[in-house]
Amino acid sequence: MKYPQIVVEPPGPKAKEIIEKDNRYIMQSFSRWFPLVVSKAYDFIVEDVDGNKFIDFNSGIAVMNVGHRHPRVIEAIKSQLEKFTHYSITDFLYEEPVKLASNLFRITPGSFEKKVYYSNSGAEANEAALKIARGHFQGKRPYIIAFTGCFHGRTYGAMSVTASKPIQRKNFYPLVPGIIHVPFPYCYRCPYRQKLESCNYWCVDFIEDWIFEKFISPDEVAAFIFEPIIGEGGYIIPPKNFFPRLRKLADKYGILLIADEVQSGMGRTGKWFAMEHWNTIPDIITVAKAIASGLPLGATIGRADIMDLPPGSHASTFGGNPVSCAAANAVISIIEEENLLENTRRQGEYIFKRLNEMKEEIDVIGDIRGLGLMAGIELVKSKDEPLPNRELLKKVLISAFKKGLLVIGAGKSVIRISPPLTITRDAIDIGLEIIQESILKNIK
Repeated sequence: MKYPQIVVEPPGPKAKEIIEKDNRYIMQSFSRWFPLVVSKAYDFIVEDVDGNKFIDFNSGIAVMNVGHRHPRVIEAIKSQLEKFTHYSITDFLYEEPVKLASNLFRITPGSFEKKVYYSNSGAEANEAALKIARGHFQGKRPYIIAFTGCFHGRTYGAMSVTASKPIQRKNFYPLVPGIIHVPFPYCYRCPYRQKLESCNYWCVDFIEDWIFEKFISPDEVAAFIFEPIIGEGGYIIPPKNFFPRLRKLADKYGILLIADEVQSGMGRTGKWFAMEHWNTIPDIITVAKAIASGLPLGATIGRADIMDLPPGSHASTFGGNPVSCAAANAVISIIEEENLLENTRRQGEYIFKRLNEMKEEIDVIGDIRGLGLMAGIELVKSKDEPLPNRELLKKVLISAFKKGLLVIGAGKSVIRISPPLTITRDAIDIGLEIIQESILKNIK
């Protein structure tokens, strides 16, 4: 199949009709990067309502890890639909969530006994994690430490630990109390103006030397919550010893680690979960997005001894929906049996090689970072003036869209690349060529 294939400049006439109605009928409380109106999708190809075919470097915001409409996912969904679609595990029992729990315990890091709580999204999975952490300590540890730059969702608890963009919190005060934010290690733009080779991980020492010494007592802190790799905030990857040092600090004071793997999990980085790259085992992991290949499902997985909220204290009518769980079980089998972790590692290495070559040639590419098929290109004014280049980002994404590539932004001026884990080398080559052409076109 030839791809991409643009038969009419997007948005075409059919797309424009739907866009106009969307503006009239739907609350526009979200930002869209370009006017794509999807008609159908398969594997790493998305087709719009006017018949244009695009290469997908976005995966529906890192959701379609096994590709769009994978036959085995469709089969699992159909099979469950023929049985029943809902009966709520908050009051009753059925098998699919139990099967999924067994699979999740097998692939998540940590050899200890685990339990899971099911919800409908990443934000809900994080809400549950916050309640579990505070509830486990029975109110004796009211504080949560979060990291600036991380995004955890837009519901009230998740929004309160989020610190990615001011608009996500503006006008919604008061937020959930007891949240303390500290800077995430963004070494390209270190908030402490330090250099990695000499800072000795001041980003961790700062917590003990300043937050615990001058602001709050560590025995009142329930948990640290973080994204292993910052997603929406700019695809920011911490240095190699950050998480081992944070784990050591947490253990010193009996504080839990909550890893928000909503975007970085389910194979996205070439391992099941990004925390495995640092050999650091969190106490709680939150998962959503790619877990059920586009169906609503969130999971909060933790050590069995801390997953101890009493009956009636937390529940979700639709959490653990049997159709979503059936899809999730299929996703795990597909990733394993089709060797998608290996494909992710192999294709990711190739992407970073190409991107670093591009960085050497193009002055407005300031930084390349990520793991596996989670890659960020930070656009700047120039290497000598590495200020974020927001206008260029907007132009590049629109240009790429019109050429047949779906790729979106993150942070202030980062191109985020997160194709399905099934992506092929030829599709990668075409997509990267479109990105390069789009950058060069808009800096002339």
